[in-house]
This record gives sequence, C-alpha cells and structure tokens, in this order.
Amino acid sequence: MATNIWNPFLETLPLDMLQELQFRRFKNIFKHAYDNSPFYRKRYQEASITIDAIKTLDDIRLIPLTAKDDFRDAQDGKEPFPYGEALAVPIEEVTSYHQTTGTTGKPVRFADTWSDWEMYAENWAMMMYSRGLRPSDRVYVPFPYHLFIAFWGGHYGAEKLGAEVVPGGQTSTEQRVREMKELQCTAMMCTPTYALRLAEIAEKTGIDPKTEIPVRMIFCAGEPGASIPATRKRIEEAWNAKVYDHCGATEAPLWAFECEAQQGLHLNEPNYLVEILDPSTFQPAAHGEIGTVVVTNLNRLAMPSIRFDLKDLVKFSVSKEPCSCGRTWRKIESGIIGRRDEVTKIRGVLFSPTSVEQVVRDVPELSDEFEVVVTREDDYDRILVITEVMNEHRSRRDEIAEKLIRELRNGTQLRCEVEIRDFGALPRYETKSKRFKDLRTRHEE
Repeated sequence: MATNIWNPFLETLPLDMLQELQFRRFKNIFKHAYDNSPFYRKRYQEASITIDAIKTLDDIRLIPLTAKDDFRDAQDGKEPFPYGEALAVPIEEVTSYHQTTGTTGKPVRFADTWSDWEMYAENWAMMMYSRGLRPSDRVYVPFPYHLFIAFWGGHYGAEKLGAEVVPGGQTSTEQRVREMKELQCTAMMCTPTYALRLAEIAEKTGIDPKTEIPVRMIFCAGEPGASIPATRKRIEEAWNAKVYDHCGATEAPLWAFECEAQQGLHLNEPNYLVEILDPSTFQPAAHGEIGTVVVTNLNRLAMPSIRFDLKDLVKFSVSKEPCSCGRTWRKIESGIIGRRDEVTKIRGVLFSPTSVEQVVRDVPELSDEFEVVVTREDDYDRILVITEVMNEHRSRRDEIAEKLIRELRNGTQLRCEVEIRDFGALPRYETKSKRFKDLRTRHEE
C-alpha cells in the first residue's frame, strides 16, 4: 500500500481545535497569496486589507470575494503564460496543468505544484476510504480525462489507497461496459448522467449490470443528480450498488463529500473554509435557507482560491452532531441543488432545473433523459419539458403526459408544457449534461 501523508487525527478533531486549524491555515494562505501573487496583492491593496486585519474567522468577511472572471482577467495577456498574475509560485514549481470546462465562458487555466497535487490525491484517498474502498477493489474510471481535473484526483487517490485503477479513457460506452464485466470491477467513478447511460447500454448489449458487473459503489460528481433522491434511486437500482455524492470544482476540488454512513455531506474542513451565504446580501445564510457556497482552499499554493464564489446553491442546514462514522466535520444535509446562473425567476417564482429532474426521474415510464427549454412569447415565460417514453409504454403516451404535467406543477409550482418523444431521441452525455436552455432575451429581476 502506498505511503500516505494524510493524518487521520484531523478527521476527529473537536470543533474548537478544527476552527483554530482553519484560522491558522487561512492566515498562511492569505499571506502566501499576498506576498507571491500580483493578482491578490493588487486586489487586497485596493481593498486596504492586510494580514493584520484578520484577527478572527469572522474577519474573513472583510476580504472581497473572488470570481471566475477575476481569474480570467488576471490571466488574459499577462505573464507568466498561461497562468498570468494569479500564479503564486515560480512557474518552475508547476507540475500539473488543468483548466475549467469553459461552459460559462473562456476556460481558466489552473496550476498545481507537486505538493498541491499530493494533497488533492490524499483528499480523494481519504474520501474513498470513508466509503469503504480498500486495496482489494478494482476501480473503473469511464472518463476521458484530458485537461479537466474531474477524476484525475480519484485515479491517484485510489492508487494511494492501494486499489487497482482501470482508466476507461477514449473508448466507446459499449466497450467500457464490456471491460467492467471482463475485469470484474467493484467500483466506478463518473457523473450521475453517465452512470445511467452505462446501465442503459449494458442492457442493450445483453449485460445485466446488477448481476454481471460486481460494482458495489459508484462515486459521482460533476452534477447535482447523486443527491437528488429520484436520480440516486434510479442509479442504485440499475447497478445494485451504493451511490455516493461529493462536491468540487477546478478552483476548489472536493470541498464536501458523502461517507459510508450517508447522513449528509461532510465539509472538508481541514482543507477548506466553507461559507454558505445569502445569495442577495452575501452575509451568512440563515439556517434552513438556500445559500450560495464560497470556499477558500487552505492548502493550494500554486493558484490559491481565496473566498471563491462557486455560485453553487445548497440548503444551509449544517449539522454539528458527529456522524456515526466518527468524523467530527460539519455536514450539509444534501448536495448542490443548483447554480445561481441556472436558478431563475419564471412568472415570479424561483425555478431550478433540479426540481424538474426529481419529477422526471420519479416517473418510471420515462427514460433517464430530459431537457428543459424556457422561452418568452408575448411577455409570457413558457417552460417546455422534453422527455422520452420507454418503448413498452408508448401506447400510454397521453396518459403519461397528463401525469407529468400534474407532477411538474406540484414539484415546481409552475405550469409546464411537456413533449414526450420516443426512446433515444434526446442526446446522451458522458461528462456534464446540458439539459437546461434558457432562451429568453432577458431574465426577470
């Protein structure tokens, strides 16, 4: 088994010691960024913020938030290429390059030192161990790694645990299914969408994933689906395996995760300072309210993310009670429920695509795929939900459509139109899905 640098003692620290550790690490990363990154130094000088102003954890709210566009500006045409003024180490110390997907604009380039990458792999190893992964497991990663950070950390984290890793890479979905069967893989890492796609293709090729592929745990990320009860249920039933969710981004990999107890998602507190803020005021959200996530990566040296606005939304219901797994880190009750740039007002009601996903995936006659298209006609917002009917239920299309309209009204508090197509009509995705399309020329405020 590989030698790990992770200290298990950190997982059971009392809250006061944990907060003391977070505060110390926050001051260290703030000073490191101020001293070594022209981007952060200019930003904090303009805000008249120095390390002396940070005397308690509450004082971090004096520090301005950082957004993806700030990193883009810091890199655009600036040296050292390609990281620009956001880089906080000599470029000779950079050992890993990744970039954001660019789904919301020009990709941001991210650098990591070897120590950064070691810690990232350690975090993945810790998370997977908490779910029951052991050296006897064989993990399949049906993912074209390329430039996105995605499951790179999972690959190296599993190796650190001593588990065997099989990279699916650039091959067809059908071939990946066959490889998992032939190699008798026991764990898998992918998006929730692709877990369902793999099961669909397995059945088409005559392979029963529940009995012929011994996958007993599926590690999901990249989409909210694994924390949506109806989607989780579909995946678990398709594979006869446990589904585990975690939250992360290129700027802040693995800031929350679900352990084997599945009593919520642990905040990865020794490595991140996680704030859940009111989306309007950016002050601490009230308990039980929807908040937006702001994170500080406490250990990343090459490109620190300090008070980074992820734009992810979660319900601020943080438990301070120790998990039955023994870890003392606080938990959020569920994962990401949407993004601020996707949650929008429609006819005066806040609407999130995840509310549609819960409804669609709860109707067994429908396939796993759907799309949501919002348009505006004559000052009226129209929501069209496009789904697929399973072949054996095609004769009941009208009945199913009426049921779906009714359930969507209950689930979203809005009237939605539906279009039910034949099975296979909608696109399939291997990485992040693109199911929400807001085609209005302007959004309501």
